[in-house]
Amino acid sequence: MSLLKYTLGLSLVALTTISQAREVTGIAAKVNGRVITKNEINYHLTPYRQQLDAQMPRKGPQYEKFMAEATKDILDSLIERELILSEFHHKIKGRIPAHAIDGEIKRQIRELYNNNHSEYVKALKASGMTPQQHRRETEKKLIVQAMRAQQFANAVPPLPSEIQAEYNEHKMKMRDITGDALEGHKIYIPKADPNNPLATPETQLALAEDIVTKLKKGDDFEELARKHSADSYADAGGKVEKTPRTDLSPAFAAILMETDIGKILGPLEDARGFTIVRVDKKYYGPAPALSKVKKNIEARVRTKKNKAKQDRWIKRLKGNAMIDIKI
Repeated sequence: MSLLKYTLGLSLVALTTISQAREVTGIAAKVNGRVITKNEINYHLTPYRQQLDAQMPRKGPQYEKFMAEATKDILDSLIERELILSEFHHKIKGRIPAHAIDGEIKRQIRELYNNNHSEYVKALKASGMTPQQHRRETEKKLIVQAMRAQQFANAVPPLPSEIQAEYNEHKMKMRDITGDALEGHKIYIPKADPNNPLATPETQLALAEDIVTKLKKGDDFEELARKHSADSYADAGGKVEKTPRTDLSPAFAAILMETDIGKILGPLEDARGFTIVRVDKKYYGPAPALSKVKKNIEARVRTKKNKAKQDRWIKRLKGNAMIDIKI
């Protein structure tokens, strides 16, 4: 489920999932009378769904299994969040400063949507959430972070060696992903072939799958690209020069940057066709200096060191709560 936790081709068109209608209204659960709606779940699920839709164009039972697991994980997380929010409003009755919310939204746009505001707006629309609703979701997230930090306020401070180790482990995940780029090869098979009136999306998908099979058996990528690819890279054997991450769709970019060098990936589906990719080289944006993220790193270390305490806290909150799951 790593794609769910860190939501991550060579295509500038929206994925098919963006245009598909989904049920986003209704109640998913109630926690102490506070409602968790289906569109809240859908919002948090959207980046994962986009990547999964691209990677599994035939869907099927395995796809449904992944989606069900992701939905359950998100619902569990939202229930836990509501428990903590109830504690916050009961004991503190405070608010998160507007500038902190603005900063977090900017971070999400940068890290989840390649710093592309239009992609962010598109994702909100796909999930059935307005910017105002997303702002409230972001405020809730920051409240939960503050409440968790408060639970460990009196804990033993992390050692410098622990802080450095945690930073070394996670600094690449905290990098400026708008500085990412990659080189590779691609083959693009459109869903509609103007030179073949008998071609259908199903036959084109089958063709793309057949090409992937040949590539994995050792056939020459450039030769197959010249023969089958229907884009401007075909004459160069599918060679794609250094391309900024920000030129890619957010879902495809996340998939490609997580793919091993040299691995054949695909077919990946978008609204117009199927893409087969081999990533040849990746470039990463700069990681922040430890001094810039030290407070965040310290909080992560405290959370790890005090997991048992946190688990007891959440267990107590659940034991005192009325939780009614509707889905």
